[in-house]
Amino acid sequence: MKTRSPRAVVTGLMWLQQREAGGGLRHTCEQGDGLASYGWLRHDGDNFGVQDVRDRGLLLRTEFVKRPGGEHGGDWSWRVTARPEGAGSPASLVSLFFYVATDGQGTLRPHVEDGTRLAAVTGTSEELGDFKITFLRPTTESGEDPKYSSYHYLDAWSPGLHRLTDVVRSSLSDRFVFSPPGGPRQRFLAVDTFHGLPGAAEAPRSHLLLHQVTLRLPARVEVTFESGSVRDRRGPLVGPVLTAELARHEAAFERRFEETFALERKGFPPAQRRFAQAALSNMLGGMGYFHGHSLVQSPLHEHPVPYPESSLFTAVPSRSFFPRGFLWDEGFHQLLLARWDPELSREVIAHWFDLMNAEGWIPREQILGEEARAKVPPEFVVQHSETANPPTLFLALQRLLGTAPLPYLHRLFPRLRAWYEWYNSTQAGPLPYTFRWRGRDADPERFLNPKTLASGLDDYPRASHPSADERHLDLRCWMALASQVLAEAAERLGEPAEPYRQMQRALSDNELLERLHWAEELGAFADYGNHSRAVGLRREAVRAAPGRPPPAPRLVRVVREAPRPRFVGALGYVSLFPLLLQLLPPDSPRLAPVLAAMRSERQLWTPFGLRSLARDSPLYMQRNTEHDPPYWRGPVWVNINYLALRALHAYGSRPGPHREQAAELYRELRHNLVANLYRQYAESGYLWEHYSDSTGAGQGSHPFTGWSALVVLVMAEDY
Repeated sequence: MKTRSPRAVVTGLMWLQQREAGGGLRHTCEQGDGLASYGWLRHDGDNFGVQDVRDRGLLLRTEFVKRPGGEHGGDWSWRVTARPEGAGSPASLVSLFFYVATDGQGTLRPHVEDGTRLAAVTGTSEELGDFKITFLRPTTESGEDPKYSSYHYLDAWSPGLHRLTDVVRSSLSDRFVFSPPGGPRQRFLAVDTFHGLPGAAEAPRSHLLLHQVTLRLPARVEVTFESGSVRDRRGPLVGPVLTAELARHEAAFERRFEETFALERKGFPPAQRRFAQAALSNMLGGMGYFHGHSLVQSPLHEHPVPYPESSLFTAVPSRSFFPRGFLWDEGFHQLLLARWDPELSREVIAHWFDLMNAEGWIPREQILGEEARAKVPPEFVVQHSETANPPTLFLALQRLLGTAPLPYLHRLFPRLRAWYEWYNSTQAGPLPYTFRWRGRDADPERFLNPKTLASGLDDYPRASHPSADERHLDLRCWMALASQVLAEAAERLGEPAEPYRQMQRALSDNELLERLHWAEELGAFADYGNHSRAVGLRREAVRAAPGRPPPAPRLVRVVREAPRPRFVGALGYVSLFPLLLQLLPPDSPRLAPVLAAMRSERQLWTPFGLRSLARDSPLYMQRNTEHDPPYWRGPVWVNINYLALRALHAYGSRPGPHREQAAELYRELRHNLVANLYRQYAESGYLWEHYSDSTGAGQGSHPFTGWSALVVLVMAEDY
């Protein structure tokens, strides 16, 4: 945990199960650790949270409460309860590591008892002033009786927060023996003298103080943070007082959740309501504050250059796999957060727009600081200043516009206008009122279909041969939404709105839309470009040099039909965009075939939600390279299913020839999506990045409580 500021003092928890075979040191969320489950059960985004972590026979419950006061945010208390679960032995030996670390500023002073127990840390920092962190002695699970423990502490320096795990791991020694009175003795690992990181050339930046407590299960440990500027403290926030505060906040969270989403009134049973609470709580609990430089490749420079230093407060898609900001994900995140806490959502959106450069560009992936960079493969670190991302923040702003304070909109509007103009000037297509994603993969021979990362739909099939003549349907529809929201914002502020209204009318003109994007042979809307319908991957023939073994043959693309300008024969999520963003009027003759494709099991319909690419499409579930499995070529994605439900709910409520069909589709799709996400969560303990269109099983990164948490709004029917 840290403050929402650059170079903040950081507090955290690591743990280690002391097994004879050795156990892994747990710290940052890593998918490879194979935890049975972990995540927030309740988190209000501000004052309190309860989280369960299940790690191979160990159940850790972490709880925190904030008590506002003083001039620096107030006091905090943490409680960690450790107990055996399932195959875990009640006599299991576990070490909990509580740490405090600086990040380039601030001072920490250890207060050590008996030579080995770090009883407290006092310190000072820019944003916290003077403070004291106290590590209370462990108790039994009830909190009533003391618990025998061994204590060790570490006072070390790290090159940065991204190396804290390495510092602790390199300090562990197995020369210690746990010797409880009258109990079995056991050798265990504990922090010992730190001699520096092997081969580390980085200068020390972070002062680390760590308190290790080793004990047998079950047990409870409490930690308090007390601000020096709180003058009227009512006593420490520990023991029964902490229990009472947790109970009070939990009751308030339950009331607020029901008032906001009304799931009990809608008839959802307690288990499904707890699932929805966990989905929201994990999005709130996964929010982070990041500070640093993006690395940007611009046409003005031969090599990537550091972007100006910046900060970002944002939700993240996944604590384990994507613990950083993604532009197109964030618009979906804010649909949910804006419903829970509009002020919080407005703050996040403002942070994102403050990342804009002078041209109006916002980097699509925010890799700020060494901690964030340590989690990103090198090939994805550099951001390209000509590459866009779907402007989904307009979705969230559409929801917030009516209630946003006018001073906020006045500050935001110039940035909205600059962003909108950047898309119009840099992502324009070959014809008036057409658009084209820039930055498709430059080496078409490597890929079955060159990826379009800018679109957010990565490997979704586009024209087989990238060219400047492409017309991308989804981007055109996003720009129609952007034009509408800009017009509404301008009208609320008394700014000229007609240019945006004119663009909205042009992009919503169904006659023009059909002329540019209706593929009669496909019976659907589609992209247009230089496309071959006969491409495949095959092993290249290789020859060995004399005296040497032959190189491994690569999979390369073969084109069996010359490409020509035509509509792209791929029916899937992109085909739905005129419906998803509600550009088709209720009486549109094109609604019937679009709805039919959605309901066809041969095409997009599954018992688990709408699949991303029709089963009868040529590239359905096809690999893009030998090492690049299908991603948006079949699996079910929650964000697009949410947009589909939002649209079906609207079409099912408006007079028109397809009203009943849309309403029936809505009911079936909503049931299928909610039932499968809940079933997978109950079985696996996680929300997932996407879901199998054949079995419904969760796939990809997990926990994924970014846009998959939109299931809460689907359950609430809040669109």
